[in-house]
Amino acid sequence: MALATHSGFMSRLQQRLEAHGRQGLVRHKLLREGPCAAVQRFGQHERVSFCSNDYLGLANHPAVIAAWQEGAARYGVGSGGSHLVTGHCRAHQALEQALAEFTGRERALLFSTGYMANIGVINALMHEGGVVLQDALNHASLLDGGWLSRARSIRYPHNDMQALADLLVQHQQDPCLIVSDGVFSMDGDVAPLPEMARLATAHGAGLMIDDAHGIACLGDRGRGVIELFPEHSGRGNVLTARELPVLVGTFGKALGTAGAFVAGDAVLIEYLEQFARSYVFTTAMPPALAVATLTSLRVSQDESWRRERLQLLIRRFRQAMADMAFPVLDSHSAVQAVVLGDVDTTLAASALLRDHGLQVSAIRPPTVPRGEARLRITLSAVHTDTQFDQLLQALMVVNDRFIASRSRSANASH
Repeated sequence: MALATHSGFMSRLQQRLEAHGRQGLVRHKLLREGPCAAVQRFGQHERVSFCSNDYLGLANHPAVIAAWQEGAARYGVGSGGSHLVTGHCRAHQALEQALAEFTGRERALLFSTGYMANIGVINALMHEGGVVLQDALNHASLLDGGWLSRARSIRYPHNDMQALADLLVQHQQDPCLIVSDGVFSMDGDVAPLPEMARLATAHGAGLMIDDAHGIACLGDRGRGVIELFPEHSGRGNVLTARELPVLVGTFGKALGTAGAFVAGDAVLIEYLEQFARSYVFTTAMPPALAVATLTSLRVSQDESWRRERLQLLIRRFRQAMADMAFPVLDSHSAVQAVVLGDVDTTLAASALLRDHGLQVSAIRPPTVPRGEARLRITLSAVHTDTQFDQLLQALMVVNDRFIASRSRSANASH
């Protein structure tokens, strides 16, 4: 009986995998050789990477590497325990203090990953009887956090503040938490934080923003989306903890390391220390990683040219796309999305770019809605002008092969 049950169980898995494959949705890992850099080696092929999250080029920065090595020499490889047992080291404490100061908050708390931060925070803050109001395009970790919390999860249309306001009125008697990406990972646009903060305050709701793709690379000082609305900001020209109580950021994007943090008032951080299960019941990040991340944070501040270079490339890219009438979504972040629609066309376009020496991700359902498959292009401060021009020239070929030709065919049919 046990063998038959096992066979039936595995058969169901196999059937789902086969169905996934028939839809062209199976993903495969690329085996990369060497460090994360503008040019990366995959097997025997070197390609310019336009799909990395290393927006400032800090993942391979000599000072960050040296800090990791020095941290490992001092603390060893692993932390040896959870933060609340024996795993919390002086390196963790120094990074938390620096992050609190950087974001203009009283305290910050480290998590091992962004996913763990988001599910841990939402699960700690919300329970059965509450309502989590999520943007329709939120990252999977935010959506999963809402579902796991046992609160009711409701998704409002993307950046639709009227829809959000209506939901807050409808659930005026319920404990509500508004949750959104700061920069949306697949579209690259930014949440309207001042209006969200106003609505949260007016209706007594909490507000949580995951700024994974904004921290260190957006804003004049790299403080992310909290720095993009100076006309609505308080102390230090950033949205304060009073306006935005729960701020999440990650280290695996612009800061080039790994892990995440939550910043806010002291009472919030103390609460999460006690009740965020993904913080309490896991081993603390390696202390050497905290040392490296603190160095990366300092480098991101000292070398402001990296943000300036990234913004220059973003402006140049968007102007080039406008000149080509390319179907790129409205974004002024490092994430630039070219929506091609169907999966086969998007995969073919990604393959064509590989043939031109470029690595660009083809994003398909379920990551994005059906009919909205896209090329997700990410820009980095360390892309050279030559590499950037190589991308533009290859996109002209994509445009002619897959977009302009489709328009010509449509016109011919009429």
